Amino acid sequence: MITAVDSNILIDFFVEGQRFSPSSRKALRGCAEQGAIVACEIVVAEVGAHFPSSGAASAAFESMGITFEALDFAAALVAAEAWRSYRRRGGKRDRMVADFLIGAHAQTRADRLLTRDRGFYRTNFKRLRLIDPTSSAR
Repeated sequence: MITAVDSNILIDFFVEGQRFSPSSRKALRGCAEQGAIVACEIVVAEVGAHFPSSGAASAAFESMGITFEALDFAAALVAAEAWRSYRRRGGKRDRMVADFLIGAHAQTRADRLLTRDRGFYRTNFKRLRLIDPTSSAR
């Protein structure tokens, strides 16, 4: 089982004092027990910004066994289609393309996505299996 992980989960895990740290830590460990955890370049960049150096970020990812899994052309096109559909439905620009890239990466390169942003991904990536550590609804 391959689990893609969203930035919010890793920020909960690595950054002290986050409200959802306990539930995110538990969910991340549970997913790791079931298989691989992968992060795309968007997640690495967003989470890596919370560390004092690239080396510290790299060591943190490695210590958790989180592997880097790059977006590919097909995933980028899935993100483009989801973004286009979102905007046609009247979606505001407050959602960044990065969120769509994370969803497309998970849909094309993993079996599921571990995130606290269940509503967004459920709406925009209907085939994507989601795990939200803050909800009993999966």
